[in-house]
Amino acid sequence: MATKRRIWGWMIFDLAQQPYATLGLTFIFGPYFAAVATAHFAAQGLPEALADARAQSLWASGQTVAGLFIAFTAPVLGTLADASGRRMPWIAAFSAIAVICAAGLWILEPDGEMLIPALVLFFAGFVAAESATNVNNALLPSLATGPMIGRISGSGAALGYWGGVVSLILMLLLLAENDAGLTLLGRPPAFGLDPETREGTRAVGPVIALWYAVFIVPFFVWVRDAGPVARVPVTPRVVAARLWRSLRDVARRPSLAAFLGASMLYRDALAAVYAFGGVYATLVLGWSVIQIGVFGIIGAISAAILTWAGGLADARLGPKPVIRLSVWVLIAVSVLIVSMTRDSLFGLPLPPGSHLPDILFYICGALIGGAGGALYSASRSLMVRHADPERATEAFGLFALSGRATAFLAPLSITVATWMSGSTRAGLVPVIALFALGLLLLGWVNKNGDRAA
Repeated sequence: MATKRRIWGWMIFDLAQQPYATLGLTFIFGPYFAAVATAHFAAQGLPEALADARAQSLWASGQTVAGLFIAFTAPVLGTLADASGRRMPWIAAFSAIAVICAAGLWILEPDGEMLIPALVLFFAGFVAAESATNVNNALLPSLATGPMIGRISGSGAALGYWGGVVSLILMLLLLAENDAGLTLLGRPPAFGLDPETREGTRAVGPVIALWYAVFIVPFFVWVRDAGPVARVPVTPRVVAARLWRSLRDVARRPSLAAFLGASMLYRDALAAVYAFGGVYATLVLGWSVIQIGVFGIIGAISAAILTWAGGLADARLGPKPVIRLSVWVLIAVSVLIVSMTRDSLFGLPLPPGSHLPDILFYICGALIGGAGGALYSASRSLMVRHADPERATEAFGLFALSGRATAFLAPLSITVATWMSGSTRAGLVPVIALFALGLLLLGWVNKNGDRAA
């Protein structure tokens, strides 16, 4: 049993890295990137609808490349880390890359001249942050056994979401400006930042970097590698042999194979919802960064509370029921979002100036945050039930592969559907199918895992 300090250190990692997703991927930088990209393409003479679609396709392309890179490097990284017995240096290196890339997001000015460099920087940092998370997840089996795994996983994810809430509130109150150049407090951005060049919103990158650098310190102070360090060099041949053994092992374990397949689909769909939620609100509902930020606060608070509750349910009922319920909620929310525009709901016209789409989208944000957080926490808990503790990083490398092997599928489907239909709404329809297929595969998963005793 790990000490309380080591458990807290492990959970604080989620607190440190969460703003990269909350502020960067979903609620501040992603929508800002979409707005800058749309204006950039419109300035080149594209009609507004096509400029919107081009902006969404560009963001989807970046996510596709990043997801594929994570997918095919995670198993190798996991095998290498397990073979060497050293995980902390990998986490430190990836964290440093994430901090540097996040700080560089400042370069994206409203003129869009640095659009592609900013896209590359963001997703390079995203890859690094995700890789650090994958290695950190492999430490979970060494923290506890039995039902406590689910509770620790849920508490860590909830702590991360609270970090997302606090960092998002700070951004909205002090820095991120609306079209009038004012923050949520009705004042210009703090520290003398220029609203004309969107310096308040652009500060999101440095804020993510500073937050990560500060809160990762307790993690490195309290957490150490568990297990022996390799006394012989870890050669490519050793890594390849261990990786092949892991892949062959999956083929012999139906429950593990079904779980990896299911998580491959529903986690890909969830990532798309996170990545495109703010972009969708910008392009379809015409929301400002401030409105999207409030949407993010609601979603993050919901995620923090419901993820913690999901961890308790996991400890009591097991992770599989939590996963199943979460996916059903996400399917229902996705159907509602696709059926909603500024002027209609499920094809029925709304009165001019109706606030119903805004209210419903805020409710959707709460449900996405809560269901998504519980889904993530319960999934890594169920992975522990299928993992050999001595090869945990290999197992979580495969878990990362399952979550990213089809990382191109949702963004690519969104890109193709958006391009073919010329509609941002229609572009999100494939996400619903991915959730449904993932739910179907869960039927073959053993709720207790299939790890040999």
